[in-house]
Amino acid sequence: MLAKSAIVDLLGRTSLFGSLDEAERRAVADEMREVSFDPNQVIFTRGDTGREIYLVVSGRVRISVLTAEGRELSFAHAEPGAIFGEIAMLDGGPRSADATAVGKVSALSLSKPAFKRLMETHPHVAEAAMRFLCTRIREADQQLEAIALYPIEGRLARFFLAAARAKEPDSEDGRVTIDLPISQSELALLIGASRPKVNTALSMLETSGALERNGSRIVCDLEELEAIAGTA
Repeated sequence: MLAKSAIVDLLGRTSLFGSLDEAERRAVADEMREVSFDPNQVIFTRGDTGREIYLVVSGRVRISVLTAEGRELSFAHAEPGAIFGEIAMLDGGPRSADATAVGKVSALSLSKPAFKRLMETHPHVAEAAMRFLCTRIREADQQLEAIALYPIEGRLARFFLAAARAKEPDSEDGRVTIDLPISQSELALLIGASRPKVNTALSMLETSGALERNGSRIVCDLEELEAIAGTA
C-alpha cells in the first residue's frame, strides 16, 4: 500500500496535477485507488467506455491502435508518473486507443464521478485538466510531424532527446544516462517504423557517438542527438 503522502508527492510530479497545491493534491489522492496489471494484460481497448484515468506508479503501459491492415501503431509508453486514459474519461466518448501493460504494472486510478466531484469542489483541477489536454494535442501534432517529415534516425534522435530531457531537464554536461527496458520491436512501434530499420538506425546513432548502449542502459549525447534530430 502506498502511503498517502507518497501519492501526494507523486501527483505533484505529474503533468496533470503538478500545478495544484498540496491540499488540492491530497483531495485528489483521497479519491484514488490502487490497481495492478500483469504483463501483456489489456487495460482497456479502443471503443470501450472511459470510466477512469490512470497514474502509473511502476512499470510501462503501451498506448496503441490497430490500423485497417491489422498493424499496431504505438503512440507512446506511459511510464512511472505518467497519466493515461484521460480523453474518454473527460469527454464522455469511447476510448480512442488500446492500453496494454508491457510488464508488471502498478497504478492508481481515478473514476469519472470522483474527477467530476473534484472539478466542482476544486476549480483549479478543471483548469489543470484544460492545460493538460492542450499539451496532449501539441504532443500529438509533434509526433505526427516527426513521422511524416523525418527519417528514422531523426525520429529516434528526437525520441531519445525527449527521454533524456524528461529525466534531467536541467542537464548541462551534455550527456544523460537513461534506462529503456523495452525491445526494439516496441521502439519500432513508438516511432512508426519496422524493427530491422530501427536496428540499422540505432547502429548509425551509435557510430556517430550520439548513443552508447549497454543493455537497457543508454548514454545520450545531447549535442549529437540534436544535430541528427534537426533541433540544434
